[in-house]
Amino acid sequence: MVKSMTGYGHFEEMTKEYKITVEMKSVNHRYCDISIKLPRKFNALEGKLRSLMKQYVGRGKIDIYINFADYTDGDVKVQYHERIAQDYVRAIRQAKERFLLDEGLTAASLVRYPEVISLEEESHGVEEFFPVIEKALKGAGEAFLHTKELEGANLQKDILGKLSYIETLVAFVEERSPKLLEEYRSKIQNKVEELLGENQLDEKTLATELIIYADKVCVDEETVRLRSHINHMRETFQEEESVGRKLDFIAQEMNREANTILSKANDKELSQKAIDLKTEIEKIREQIQNIE
Repeated sequence: MVKSMTGYGHFEEMTKEYKITVEMKSVNHRYCDISIKLPRKFNALEGKLRSLMKQYVGRGKIDIYINFADYTDGDVKVQYHERIAQDYVRAIRQAKERFLLDEGLTAASLVRYPEVISLEEESHGVEEFFPVIEKALKGAGEAFLHTKELEGANLQKDILGKLSYIETLVAFVEERSPKLLEEYRSKIQNKVEELLGENQLDEKTLATELIIYADKVCVDEETVRLRSHINHMRETFQEEESVGRKLDFIAQEMNREANTILSKANDKELSQKAIDLKTEIEKIREQIQNIE
């Protein structure tokens, strides 16, 4: 199934003991770039969470935000930082001696200085929270995947519609191109009659000229390959794995054939259709940039 690289997922669960919220969003990216922002005490779980996300994304820049509020007090403690306290005391005493001030230092005032004491979360026992975080991540992941699939289906529908229109342009090129040779033959004969009064052009010379001209304007090979690429792109949409890179390569090949057709177009109508052809292929390429 075709998936877009843009998506959004959200999951929230609250109990008497905790509240967990997971939010994820993604944008286009050449590779798979996963950024996980979670509480510091859960840093040890990041590797597992990254592995878990692989089932929801193959390519794109994905930002994941995990918030966890613990309503129990078992994992928080007051930490006293003695070295920092010593530095404060030393600085205060130096200021007292330098400026002849009263020290006025008490234990209560000392611990109010920044970083002397801090509230720190215990890092042990984080593995017991993994099932809770895993459940929340999967919940957000399913919502995330749903939006990617929904947008992917819309992209596929749009591209398939453009492919059908491209086929009508190719059909016009196939119909119009052979007529150019007959028109060129008539043009040469009319020019000779205009200049000489009658057709004095040798048939062998005319045939040689037409062969040279036909080699310049013939686009049979290009239209055959272009139709092949169109069919290949349709078939690629049915594949299960990520197809964005493959579709982009096919679109590049289609654009190459369209460029050749335009360069060979020696006719106003054919040139206009060839330009339309390139325009539609470019639109497809822009849409493919959103596909995973």
